Amino acid sequence: MKEISFAVEPEDQDKRIDIYLTEQLETMSRSHIQKLLKNESVFVADRSVRANYKIQAGDRIHLTIPDNQEPPVLPENIPLDILYEDDCLLVVNKPKNMVVHPAAGHYEHTLVNALLYHCGDSLSGINGVLRPGIVHRIDKDTTGALVVCKNDIAHQSLAAQLAVHSITRRYRAIVHGNLTEDEITIEGNIGRHPVDRKKMCVVPDGRGKPAVTHVCVLQRLNGYTYIECRLETGRTHQIRVHMAHIGHPLLGDELYGPKRCPVKGLQGQTLHAMILGFQHPVTGEYLEFTAPLPDYFNKLLIKLA
Repeated sequence: MKEISFAVEPEDQDKRIDIYLTEQLETMSRSHIQKLLKNESVFVADRSVRANYKIQAGDRIHLTIPDNQEPPVLPENIPLDILYEDDCLLVVNKPKNMVVHPAAGHYEHTLVNALLYHCGDSLSGINGVLRPGIVHRIDKDTTGALVVCKNDIAHQSLAAQLAVHSITRRYRAIVHGNLTEDEITIEGNIGRHPVDRKKMCVVPDGRGKPAVTHVCVLQRLNGYTYIECRLETGRTHQIRVHMAHIGHPLLGDELYGPKRCPVKGLQGQTLHAMILGFQHPVTGEYLEFTAPLPDYFNKLLIKLA
């Protein structure tokens, strides 16, 4: 049995609780969440609530999720590109086509499987058995720097830094079209797409979660633009959604961009988490790491130039 708690932020005021939990628990379907609500497994202030309950700022939501028959997550001897490691944490450079943690359909060959082999039992347990050590995620086809925590104290510190947006996260991307301005800031709340549950989208104020992306043009290519994106917030698919919203989807992103990739052989979006910086949870020292661009990305830049 797994227990999870959430504290409702002011921007989520008056949302239906089933919608809110669907946004928070991305690996769980809305129907599963509604089943938990129906079975009185979701509590607010020690009182079970129904799916139509409208949450209030400051509410403490507590879920009890029964154990299921998911297969065990096993260690796998998968090589890791480690940018930094100490007794508290490690920073890895995640390759393309690797899922961060196990979920339905992906219980093997994930980053967590590799971490279990490398770290053994030395991973934080705050996010449960499917996500040991995982504080934040990047998509399967996104490459780059990711921090992993070896104990709960480190995890709590990094989670707190994420919550107040003090972690430095700079991404590199190639997008369709030519951006006319050298620097832009994109602001737009992000929430679940009303029709396609696999997608996120920019939603009206009062819905979703606030999201801010700062974009800087690095190079204008032949029909494309090479950019750096600095995240002020860290919402699901934030860069992919924001760039598609302004008419410049990421090259290779078949979910938010053209269904057919114009570059033969490219799999998934051209997005790389290049720079990651944070305060060390024990020493307080600011650390910053750079994950070099993968070979496919460098070759693309040469080809498109």
